Amino acid sequence: MALAGTLMAPAMVSAQEIKGLNVLIVSADAQTQMMGMVLSTSAIKDHGKAVNITLCGPAGNLALKEFEADSVKRPDGSAANPKGALGGLIKAGASVEVCPLFLPTAGKDASALVEGVSVAKPPMVAKGLLDPAFKNISF
Repeated sequence: MALAGTLMAPAMVSAQEIKGLNVLIVSADAQTQMMGMVLSTSAIKDHGKAVNITLCGPAGNLALKEFEADSVKRPDGSAANPKGALGGLIKAGASVEVCPLFLPTAGKDASALVEGVSVAKPPMVAKGLLDPAFKNISF
């Protein structure tokens, strides 16, 4: 058994070698969106890791200047919303993009996006998703 563990060890990436998270958020549900923001914030602030967020479908609305997100209750009873959390992540250094289909489908252009959000380039997103130094999660 020890030999099997030794042979498999090089294929595993340790927590120290993980550079960060690729987070794909597609849900329209504020609670689900907020969980993506909470874990992303923890990755940056608690673990010093990079975070790349791609917003697609209904979650793309979080990146619009005009959009107001629903609030959710934190465990302490206070209110928070995913759009506010997204702004905090941008300030903390997260890379945030909307999928390239979002703006044309919504009848908008890049001027409708909040500062710090850009339009994703599929080859770059795919490259990031395939990078073994990043964990991929979706909400």
